Amino acid sequence: MALSLVKTALAALLLFQPWTAASVKRDRQGGWVDIWGSMPQLVEPANLPPAPYNTTGVVFKNATIRQTIFITQSAPTIRLVISNAFGGSSLPITAATIATPLNGSAGASAILAGSLTPLTFSGGLSSFSIPNGARIISDPIDYPVTAQQVLTISLYLEAGQTTNSITGHPGSRTTSYYSPGNQTASDDVLSDTATRQSEHWYFISAVQGYMPASTTPRALAIIGDSITDGRGSTTNLNDRWPDALLRRLQAADSTSLQKAIAVINQAAGGNRVLADGLGPSALGRVDRDVLAHPGVSYALLFEGVNDIGGAPTDTASQAAVGDRLLAAYDQIIGMVHAPGIPIFGATITPFSGDANSSVVQPYSHPNREATRQRVNAWIRDSGRFDGVVDFDAAVRDPANATVLNPLYDSGDHLHLNPAGYVAMAAAIDLGLFESFVDGVDGEI
Repeated sequence: MALSLVKTALAALLLFQPWTAASVKRDRQGGWVDIWGSMPQLVEPANLPPAPYNTTGVVFKNATIRQTIFITQSAPTIRLVISNAFGGSSLPITAATIATPLNGSAGASAILAGSLTPLTFSGGLSSFSIPNGARIISDPIDYPVTAQQVLTISLYLEAGQTTNSITGHPGSRTTSYYSPGNQTASDDVLSDTATRQSEHWYFISAVQGYMPASTTPRALAIIGDSITDGRGSTTNLNDRWPDALLRRLQAADSTSLQKAIAVINQAAGGNRVLADGLGPSALGRVDRDVLAHPGVSYALLFEGVNDIGGAPTDTASQAAVGDRLLAAYDQIIGMVHAPGIPIFGATITPFSGDANSSVVQPYSHPNREATRQRVNAWIRDSGRFDGVVDFDAAVRDPANATVLNPLYDSGDHLHLNPAGYVAMAAAIDLGLFESFVDGVDGEI
Protein backbone atom coordinates (compact mmCIF):
# COMPACT_ATOMS: atom_id res chain seq x y z
CA MET A 1 0.00 0.00 0.00
CA ALA A 2 1.34 3.41 -0.89
CA LEU A 3 2.36 5.51 2.09
CA SER A 4 0.12 8.37 0.99
CA LEU A 5 -2.92 6.11 1.08
CA VAL A 6 -2.03 4.88 4.54
CA LYS A 7 -1.76 8.45 5.82
CA THR A 8 -5.02 9.49 4.20
CA ALA A 9 -7.16 6.50 5.06
CA LEU A 10 -5.80 5.88 8.53
CA ALA A 11 -4.93 9.28 9.93
CA ALA A 12 -7.34 8.76 12.77
CA LEU A 13 -5.43 5.67 13.83
CA LEU A 14 -2.20 7.51 14.54
CA LEU A 15 -3.33 7.73 18.15
CA PHE A 16 -4.19 4.65 20.17
CA GLN A 17 -7.91 3.98 20.21
CA PRO A 18 -9.76 2.88 23.34
CA TRP A 19 -9.74 -0.89 23.61
CA THR A 20 -13.53 -0.97 23.86
CA ALA A 21 -13.84 0.35 20.31
CA ALA A 22 -13.24 -2.99 18.63
CA SER A 23 -13.95 -6.67 19.01
CA VAL A 24 -11.85 -9.62 18.00
CA LYS A 25 -14.76 -10.77 15.84
CA ARG A 26 -13.46 -9.39 12.57
CA ASP A 27 -15.66 -8.53 9.65
CA ARG A 28 -13.01 -6.30 8.09
CA GLN A 29 -9.78 -6.97 6.28
CA GLY A 30 -6.51 -5.15 6.69
CA GLY A 31 -5.40 -2.88 9.51
CA TRP A 32 -2.70 -2.35 12.13
CA VAL A 33 -1.33 -5.09 14.36
CA ASP A 34 1.61 -5.23 16.74
CA ILE A 35 4.41 -7.26 15.15
CA TRP A 36 6.86 -6.79 18.02
CA GLY A 37 6.41 -5.64 21.58
CA SER A 38 8.00 -5.48 25.00
CA MET A 39 6.39 -4.68 28.34
CA PRO A 40 7.27 -1.12 29.46
CA GLN A 41 8.45 -0.89 33.05
CA LEU A 42 10.27 1.44 35.41
CA VAL A 43 13.99 0.78 35.05
CA GLU A 44 15.63 -0.18 38.35
CA PRO A 45 18.78 1.73 39.35
CA ALA A 46 20.96 -1.31 38.62
CA ASN A 47 19.59 -1.47 35.07
CA LEU A 48 20.10 2.18 34.13
CA PRO A 49 22.57 2.78 31.28
CA PRO A 50 26.30 2.64 32.05
CA ALA A 51 28.42 5.74 32.61
CA PRO A 52 28.79 8.25 31.09
CA TYR A 53 25.23 7.87 29.78
CA ASN A 54 23.73 7.93 33.27
CA THR A 55 24.52 10.81 35.62
CA THR A 56 22.63 12.30 38.53
CA GLY A 57 19.44 13.86 37.17
CA VAL A 58 19.90 13.04 33.49
CA VAL A 59 20.31 10.01 31.22
CA PHE A 60 21.43 9.75 27.59
CA LYS A 61 22.41 13.42 27.27
CA ASN A 62 23.62 14.05 23.71
CA ALA A 63 23.56 10.30 23.13
CA THR A 64 22.35 7.76 20.60
CA ILE A 65 20.77 4.45 21.62
CA ARG A 66 20.99 1.64 19.05
CA GLN A 67 18.80 -1.41 19.71
CA THR A 68 17.72 -4.50 17.78
CA ILE A 69 14.38 -6.33 17.90
CA PHE A 70 12.90 -9.57 16.50
CA ILE A 71 9.93 -8.99 14.16
CA THR A 72 7.16 -11.59 14.49
CA GLN A 73 5.02 -10.95 11.40
CA SER A 74 5.51 -9.72 7.85
CA ALA A 75 4.17 -6.30 6.86
CA PRO A 76 4.75 -3.81 4.04
CA THR A 77 4.26 -0.70 6.19
CA ILE A 78 5.38 -0.18 9.78
CA ARG A 79 5.50 2.38 12.58
CA LEU A 80 7.31 2.56 15.93
CA VAL A 81 5.80 3.07 19.39
CA ILE A 82 7.97 4.90 21.93
CA SER A 83 6.95 4.89 25.59
CA ASN A 84 7.57 7.33 28.42
CA ALA A 85 5.12 5.51 30.68
CA PHE A 86 7.34 5.65 33.77
CA GLY A 87 9.48 8.67 32.97
CA GLY A 88 10.01 11.24 35.68
CA SER A 89 10.13 13.99 33.04
CA SER A 90 9.32 14.50 29.39
CA LEU A 91 11.29 12.37 26.92
CA PRO A 92 12.74 14.52 24.09
CA ILE A 93 13.40 12.39 21.00
CA THR A 94 15.58 14.48 18.68
CA ALA A 95 15.98 11.96 15.85
CA ALA A 96 15.08 8.35 15.12
CA THR A 97 15.92 5.87 12.38
CA ILE A 98 15.29 2.25 11.50
CA ALA A 99 17.57 -0.03 9.50
CA THR A 100 18.48 -3.63 8.85
CA PRO A 101 21.39 -4.87 10.99
CA LEU A 102 24.52 -6.06 9.24
CA ASN A 103 24.19 -9.78 8.46
CA GLY A 104 20.67 -9.62 9.89
CA SER A 105 22.06 -10.31 13.35
CA ALA A 106 20.42 -9.50 16.67
CA GLY A 107 22.67 -7.36 18.85
CA ALA A 108 24.60 -6.00 15.87
CA SER A 109 26.22 -2.58 16.22
CA ALA A 110 26.43 -2.09 12.44
CA ILE A 111 23.70 -1.66 9.84
CA LEU A 112 23.35 -2.81 6.25
CA ALA A 113 24.34 -0.17 3.72
CA GLY A 114 21.33 1.41 2.04
CA SER A 115 18.80 0.14 4.59
CA LEU A 116 18.57 3.27 6.77
CA THR A 117 15.27 5.19 6.91
CA PRO A 118 14.54 8.23 9.14
CA LEU A 119 11.40 8.21 11.27
CA THR A 120 9.09 11.20 11.68
CA PHE A 121 6.16 12.00 13.94
CA SER A 122 2.77 13.69 13.63
CA GLY A 123 2.94 14.20 9.89
CA GLY A 124 6.62 14.94 9.35
CA LEU A 125 8.23 16.18 12.57
CA SER A 126 11.77 14.87 13.00
CA SER A 127 11.64 15.34 16.78
CA PHE A 128 9.04 15.00 19.51
CA SER A 129 8.97 15.60 23.27
CA ILE A 130 6.89 12.86 24.90
CA PRO A 131 5.15 13.91 28.15
CA ASN A 132 5.79 11.73 31.16
CA GLY A 133 3.23 8.93 31.28
CA ALA A 134 2.58 9.07 27.52
CA ARG A 135 3.58 7.17 24.41
CA ILE A 136 3.74 8.20 20.77
CA ILE A 137 3.60 6.49 17.40
CA SER A 138 5.82 7.39 14.47
CA ASP A 139 4.43 8.19 11.05
CA PRO A 140 3.90 5.07 8.91
CA ILE A 141 6.70 4.27 6.48
CA ASP A 142 6.83 1.88 3.55
CA TYR A 143 9.51 -0.44 4.89
CA PRO A 144 8.69 -4.10 4.20
CA VAL A 145 9.66 -6.50 6.97
CA THR A 146 9.30 -10.25 7.28
CA ALA A 147 8.59 -12.51 10.24
CA GLN A 148 11.76 -13.53 12.12
CA GLN A 149 13.66 -10.56 10.69
CA VAL A 150 15.82 -8.48 13.01
CA LEU A 151 15.33 -4.70 12.86
CA THR A 152 17.65 -1.96 14.15
CA ILE A 153 16.20 1.11 15.87
CA SER A 154 18.36 4.14 16.71
CA LEU A 155 17.19 7.04 18.91
CA TYR A 156 19.05 10.30 19.56
CA LEU A 157 18.37 12.48 22.63
CA GLU A 158 20.19 15.81 22.31
CA ALA A 159 19.15 17.13 25.73
CA GLY A 160 18.80 13.72 27.34
CA GLN A 161 15.98 12.84 29.70
CA THR A 162 16.27 14.96 32.83
CA THR A 163 15.46 12.26 35.36
CA ASN A 164 16.78 8.94 36.57
CA SER A 165 13.28 7.43 36.48
CA ILE A 166 12.98 6.12 32.94
CA THR A 167 11.02 3.59 30.92
CA GLY A 168 12.62 0.49 29.53
CA HIS A 169 12.74 -3.28 29.48
CA PRO A 170 15.81 -4.71 31.22
CA GLY A 171 15.25 -8.29 30.03
CA SER A 172 15.96 -7.65 26.36
CA ARG A 173 18.28 -10.68 26.00
CA THR A 174 19.96 -8.69 23.23
CA THR A 175 22.85 -6.22 23.13
CA SER A 176 22.15 -2.48 22.87
CA TYR A 177 24.68 0.30 22.26
CA TYR A 178 25.05 3.86 23.60
CA SER A 179 27.18 6.40 21.73
CA PRO A 180 27.93 10.14 22.01
CA GLY A 181 26.24 12.58 19.65
CA ASN A 182 23.77 11.91 16.86
CA GLN A 183 24.81 8.57 15.43
CA THR A 184 21.39 7.44 14.25
CA ALA A 185 22.81 7.22 10.71
CA SER A 186 26.15 5.69 11.71
CA ASP A 187 27.22 2.59 9.80
CA ASP A 188 28.66 1.11 12.99
CA VAL A 189 28.38 2.76 16.40
CA LEU A 190 31.25 0.63 17.74
CA SER A 191 33.60 2.66 15.56
CA ASP A 192 33.36 5.28 18.33
CA THR A 193 35.55 4.29 21.27
CA ALA A 194 33.14 6.03 23.67
CA THR A 195 30.37 3.57 22.81
CA ARG A 196 29.15 1.44 25.69
CA GLN A 197 26.78 -1.52 25.69
CA SER A 198 24.43 -3.56 27.87
CA GLU A 199 21.59 -6.05 27.50
CA HIS A 200 18.62 -3.75 27.99
CA TRP A 201 16.02 -1.94 25.89
CA TYR A 202 15.07 1.67 26.56
CA PHE A 203 11.93 3.56 25.49
CA ILE A 204 10.86 1.32 22.57
CA SER A 205 7.68 -0.64 23.32
CA ALA A 206 6.17 -1.83 20.01
CA VAL A 207 6.43 -1.99 16.26
CA GLN A 208 3.13 -2.09 14.40
CA GLY A 209 2.61 -3.40 10.90
CA TYR A 210 -0.18 -2.52 8.51
CA MET A 211 -1.74 -5.62 7.04
CA PRO A 212 -2.96 -5.42 3.42
CA ALA A 213 -6.65 -5.65 2.59
CA SER A 214 -6.37 -9.36 1.84
CA THR A 215 -5.23 -10.13 5.40
CA THR A 216 -6.94 -10.18 8.79
CA PRO A 217 -4.60 -8.76 11.47
CA ARG A 218 -4.03 -11.27 14.29
CA ALA A 219 -1.69 -11.31 17.27
CA LEU A 220 -1.21 -13.44 20.36
CA ALA A 221 -0.48 -11.34 23.47
CA ILE A 222 1.38 -13.25 26.19
CA ILE A 223 1.24 -12.09 29.82
CA GLY A 224 4.13 -13.57 31.77
CA ASP A 225 7.12 -13.25 34.05
CA SER A 226 10.84 -14.02 33.74
CA ILE A 227 10.25 -17.49 32.27
CA THR A 228 8.39 -15.90 29.35
CA ASP A 229 10.85 -12.98 29.29
CA GLY A 230 13.56 -15.53 28.55
CA ARG A 231 15.71 -15.83 31.65
CA GLY A 232 18.08 -18.69 30.81
CA SER A 233 17.87 -18.13 27.05
CA THR A 234 20.86 -17.18 24.90
CA THR A 235 21.76 -13.52 24.41
CA ASN A 236 21.16 -12.39 20.81
CA LEU A 237 19.73 -15.74 19.64
CA ASN A 238 16.03 -15.07 20.29
CA ASP A 239 15.40 -18.49 21.81
CA ARG A 240 12.82 -17.73 24.49
CA TRP A 241 9.73 -19.95 24.39
CA PRO A 242 7.62 -17.27 22.59
CA ASP A 243 10.36 -17.16 19.94
CA ALA A 244 10.23 -20.95 19.62
CA LEU A 245 6.45 -20.71 19.28
CA LEU A 246 6.85 -18.11 16.54
CA ARG A 247 9.10 -20.48 14.64
CA ARG A 248 6.45 -23.20 14.90
CA LEU A 249 3.78 -20.82 13.61
CA GLN A 250 5.99 -19.68 10.75
CA ALA A 251 6.66 -23.29 9.75
CA ALA A 252 2.94 -23.75 9.03
CA ASP A 253 1.54 -23.82 5.52
CA SER A 254 1.72 -20.44 3.79
CA THR A 255 -2.08 -20.23 3.54
CA SER A 256 -2.74 -21.24 7.16
CA LEU A 257 -4.11 -18.98 9.85
CA GLN A 258 -1.23 -19.91 12.15
CA LYS A 259 1.40 -18.43 9.84
CA ALA A 260 -0.38 -15.05 9.97
CA ILE A 261 -0.28 -14.73 13.79
CA ALA A 262 2.14 -12.26 15.39
CA VAL A 263 3.51 -13.10 18.84
CA ILE A 264 3.69 -10.22 21.32
CA ASN A 265 5.75 -10.91 24.45
CA GLN A 266 4.35 -8.83 27.31
CA ALA A 267 6.40 -10.41 30.09
CA ALA A 268 8.86 -9.07 32.64
CA GLY A 269 11.17 -10.69 35.14
CA GLY A 270 9.77 -10.74 38.65
CA ASN A 271 6.26 -9.84 37.53
CA ARG A 272 3.39 -10.93 39.74
CA VAL A 273 -0.35 -11.33 39.28
CA LEU A 274 -1.45 -9.82 42.58
CA ALA A 275 0.97 -6.98 43.32
CA ASP A 276 3.17 -4.46 41.56
CA GLY A 277 6.87 -5.15 41.65
CA LEU A 278 9.04 -5.26 38.56
CA GLY A 279 6.32 -3.62 36.52
CA PRO A 280 2.60 -3.37 37.24
CA SER A 281 0.79 -6.50 38.36
CA ALA A 282 -0.69 -8.77 35.70
CA LEU A 283 -4.16 -7.96 36.99
CA GLY A 284 -3.39 -4.25 36.72
CA ARG A 285 -1.90 -4.29 33.22
CA VAL A 286 -4.38 -6.31 31.16
CA ASP A 287 -5.88 -3.16 29.64
CA ARG A 288 -2.48 -1.74 28.68
CA ASP A 289 -0.68 -4.91 27.63
CA VAL A 290 -3.47 -6.86 25.93
CA LEU A 291 -6.60 -4.87 25.18
CA ALA A 292 -4.96 -1.64 24.01
CA HIS A 293 -2.84 -3.35 21.38
CA PRO A 294 -4.22 -3.35 17.83
CA GLY A 295 -4.87 -6.71 16.23
CA VAL A 296 -4.79 -8.84 19.38
CA SER A 297 -6.96 -11.87 18.66
CA TYR A 298 -5.69 -14.24 21.36
CA ALA A 299 -4.21 -13.97 24.85
CA LEU A 300 -2.20 -16.40 26.94
CA LEU A 301 -1.67 -16.07 30.70
CA PHE A 302 1.36 -17.75 32.28
CA GLU A 303 1.94 -16.17 35.68
CA GLY A 304 1.70 -16.94 39.36
CA VAL A 305 5.04 -18.45 40.34
CA ASN A 306 6.32 -15.20 41.86
CA ASP A 307 3.13 -14.78 43.88
CA ILE A 308 3.44 -18.30 45.29
CA GLY A 309 7.19 -18.05 45.80
CA GLY A 310 6.95 -14.61 47.37
CA ALA A 311 4.29 -15.54 49.92
CA PRO A 312 5.25 -16.94 53.34
CA THR A 313 5.48 -20.71 53.53
CA ASP A 314 2.98 -21.29 56.35
CA THR A 315 -0.22 -23.11 55.43
CA ALA A 316 -2.54 -20.15 55.99
CA SER A 317 -0.49 -17.77 53.83
CA GLN A 318 -0.26 -20.29 51.01
CA ALA A 319 -3.99 -20.98 51.17
CA ALA A 320 -4.63 -17.24 50.96
CA VAL A 321 -2.34 -16.63 47.99
CA GLY A 322 -3.93 -19.60 46.20
CA ASP A 323 -7.41 -18.18 46.79
CA ARG A 324 -6.36 -14.76 45.55
CA LEU A 325 -4.65 -16.14 42.45
CA LEU A 326 -7.72 -18.06 41.36
CA ALA A 327 -9.91 -15.00 41.90
CA ALA A 328 -7.47 -12.83 39.93
CA TYR A 329 -7.34 -15.33 37.06
CA ASP A 330 -11.13 -15.19 36.93
CA GLN A 331 -11.03 -11.39 36.74
CA ILE A 332 -8.44 -11.42 33.95
CA ILE A 333 -10.48 -13.94 31.97
CA GLY A 334 -13.52 -11.68 32.22
CA MET A 335 -11.58 -8.60 31.11
CA VAL A 336 -10.14 -10.37 28.08
CA HIS A 337 -13.45 -11.98 27.15
CA ALA A 338 -15.34 -8.67 27.19
CA PRO A 339 -14.14 -7.57 23.70
CA GLY A 340 -14.40 -11.14 22.41
CA ILE A 341 -10.79 -12.26 22.83
CA PRO A 342 -10.16 -15.91 23.80
CA ILE A 343 -7.63 -16.49 26.57
CA PHE A 344 -5.55 -19.60 27.16
CA GLY A 345 -4.19 -20.55 30.58
CA ALA A 346 -0.77 -22.12 31.10
CA THR A 347 0.09 -24.29 34.09
CA ILE A 348 2.88 -23.15 36.42
CA THR A 349 6.13 -25.03 35.90
CA PRO A 350 8.05 -26.70 38.77
CA PHE A 351 10.35 -24.74 41.06
CA SER A 352 11.28 -27.19 43.82
CA GLY A 353 14.97 -27.63 44.50
CA ASP A 354 16.80 -30.74 43.40
CA ALA A 355 18.08 -32.73 46.38
CA ASN A 356 21.14 -33.69 44.35
CA SER A 357 22.03 -30.08 43.50
CA SER A 358 24.11 -27.59 45.47
CA VAL A 359 21.97 -24.75 44.09
CA VAL A 360 19.33 -23.55 46.54
CA GLN A 361 16.05 -22.46 44.96
CA PRO A 362 14.51 -19.87 47.33
CA TYR A 363 10.95 -20.67 46.27
CA SER A 364 11.29 -24.37 47.08
CA HIS A 365 9.00 -25.52 49.90
CA PRO A 366 6.40 -28.30 50.25
CA ASN A 367 3.59 -25.87 51.05
CA ARG A 368 4.41 -23.75 48.00
CA GLU A 369 4.47 -26.89 45.86
CA ALA A 370 1.01 -27.76 47.20
CA THR A 371 -0.23 -24.32 46.14
CA ARG A 372 1.27 -24.79 42.68
CA GLN A 373 -0.54 -28.10 42.33
CA ARG A 374 -3.80 -26.56 43.53
CA VAL A 375 -3.55 -23.65 41.09
CA ASN A 376 -2.61 -25.94 38.21
CA ALA A 377 -5.59 -28.19 38.93
CA TRP A 378 -7.86 -25.14 38.64
CA ILE A 379 -6.25 -24.03 35.38
CA ARG A 380 -6.70 -27.53 33.92
CA ASP A 381 -10.15 -28.37 35.25
CA SER A 382 -12.18 -25.23 35.97
CA GLY A 383 -13.23 -24.70 32.36
CA ARG A 384 -12.77 -20.95 32.70
CA PHE A 385 -9.93 -20.67 30.20
CA ASP A 386 -10.74 -21.17 26.53
CA GLY A 387 -7.82 -23.56 26.24
CA VAL A 388 -5.12 -24.99 28.48
CA VAL A 389 -1.40 -25.16 27.76
CA ASP A 390 0.16 -27.69 30.11
CA PHE A 391 3.70 -26.37 30.46
CA ASP A 392 4.03 -28.23 33.76
CA ALA A 393 3.50 -31.62 32.10
CA ALA A 394 5.86 -30.70 29.27
CA VAL A 395 8.92 -29.81 31.34
CA ARG A 396 8.67 -31.60 34.69
CA ASP A 397 10.98 -34.47 35.55
CA PRO A 398 9.27 -37.77 34.65
CA ALA A 399 10.81 -39.27 37.79
CA ASN A 400 9.79 -36.43 40.12
CA ALA A 401 6.91 -34.15 39.16
CA THR A 402 7.93 -31.46 41.67
CA VAL A 403 11.14 -30.52 39.83
CA LEU A 404 12.15 -29.52 36.32
CA ASN A 405 13.43 -32.14 33.93
CA PRO A 406 17.23 -31.89 34.30
CA LEU A 407 17.51 -31.66 30.52
CA TYR A 408 15.53 -28.41 30.63
CA ASP A 409 16.79 -26.80 33.86
CA SER A 410 18.90 -23.66 33.38
CA GLY A 411 20.59 -24.45 36.67
CA ASP A 412 18.51 -22.47 39.16
CA HIS A 413 15.61 -25.00 39.22
CA LEU A 414 13.13 -22.30 38.20
CA HIS A 415 14.06 -21.00 34.77
CA LEU A 416 14.53 -23.15 31.71
CA ASN A 417 17.32 -23.43 29.17
CA PRO A 418 16.78 -23.10 25.41
CA ALA A 419 15.91 -26.81 25.09
CA GLY A 420 13.29 -26.35 27.78
CA TYR A 421 11.85 -23.36 25.98
CA VAL A 422 11.55 -25.42 22.79
CA ALA A 423 9.69 -28.08 24.80
CA MET A 424 7.31 -25.44 26.16
CA ALA A 425 6.54 -24.13 22.68
CA ALA A 426 5.97 -27.68 21.44
CA ALA A 427 3.33 -28.18 24.16
CA ILE A 428 1.01 -25.60 22.59
CA ASP A 429 -1.71 -27.06 20.39
CA LEU A 430 -1.69 -24.84 17.31
CA GLY A 431 -5.23 -25.98 16.62
CA LEU A 432 -6.38 -23.68 19.44
CA PHE A 433 -5.97 -20.72 17.11
CA GLU A 434 -8.20 -22.25 14.44
CA SER A 435 -10.78 -23.12 17.09
CA PHE A 436 -11.21 -19.46 17.99
CA VAL A 437 -10.84 -17.86 14.58
CA ASP A 438 -14.01 -15.84 15.29
CA GLY A 439 -13.16 -15.06 18.89
CA VAL A 440 -15.54 -15.69 21.77
CA ASP A 441 -18.98 -14.35 22.59
CA GLY A 442 -17.79 -11.74 25.05
CA GLU A 443 -19.26 -13.38 28.13
CA ILE A 444 -17.46 -12.67 31.37
